[in-house]
Amino acid sequence: MAKLAFLGLGVMGFPMAGHLQAAGHDVCVYNRTAAKAQAWVDQHGGRSAPTPREAAEGADFVMTCVGNDDDLRGVCLGDDGAFAGMKPGAILVDHTTVSAKVTQELAAIAREAGLGFVDAPISGGQAGAENGQLSVMCGGTQADYAAAEPVMNTYAKLCRRIGDSGAGQMTKMCNQIAIAGLVQALSEALHFAEKAGLDGRAVVEVISQGAAGSWQMANRYETMLDDHFEHGFAVDWMRKDLGICLDTANENGASLPVTALVDQYYKDVQKMGGGRWDTSSLFKRLRKLG
Repeated sequence: MAKLAFLGLGVMGFPMAGHLQAAGHDVCVYNRTAAKAQAWVDQHGGRSAPTPREAAEGADFVMTCVGNDDDLRGVCLGDDGAFAGMKPGAILVDHTTVSAKVTQELAAIAREAGLGFVDAPISGGQAGAENGQLSVMCGGTQADYAAAEPVMNTYAKLCRRIGDSGAGQMTKMCNQIAIAGLVQALSEALHFAEKAGLDGRAVVEVISQGAAGSWQMANRYETMLDDHFEHGFAVDWMRKDLGICLDTANENGASLPVTALVDQYYKDVQKMGGGRWDTSSLFKRLRKLG
């Protein structure tokens, strides 16, 4: 069993850190809001620390799951950052969805300090985190990945190294690009069914067993039809992720016309007051349009 630090106790990090503690690891947590860290300790045991540096001291692995590029820099760098407290040879495993640029920047700083770094963004939503069924896509050296994989498997159903630093984040961009198109297509199918006077549930029961089937269809169609959009990943975070995808596409020359369009549809949802609705709320936008 390893000595671990977990930085960031949001809807994903809170249960992920809990799985690590339950597996017998010695976990110290940090959260920007100290009350959240104390709530985690009350529920799972372990310890909390007031700064990332103190949480990381003596840890074999430091896991991060925060909000964006700036948040990640904030918990890693500076006098109170995790890098300042990590022992030589320790590995930072970042589960945040961020740009490949910040990943490569921090990986280089870590190497100079004698530390390992694995970018390991996750997919599977809150339910996947709570049930220990996440898909983890990783970038970094083979040695760092091999050392960290057994720890990540505590909350993963699949964990794979894709390539060097940044490859995990690039793979997560592929994931978000695919989801954006799928959710919009599912929303349009359900909207069309309603306009045609069809029973949406009956329609999905049939088409989900054929080539149109997807995770989004299986897990979101009922809540979409019921006008419930308080499940899973929020629109505000999806727009952050799609922004990273589109910025990267501008740099590497990829053409993402559907992704760019769906990003604007999510902007419409935000204007409707749905920034905290889940990503399936694209259907609510179509209903509003009539």
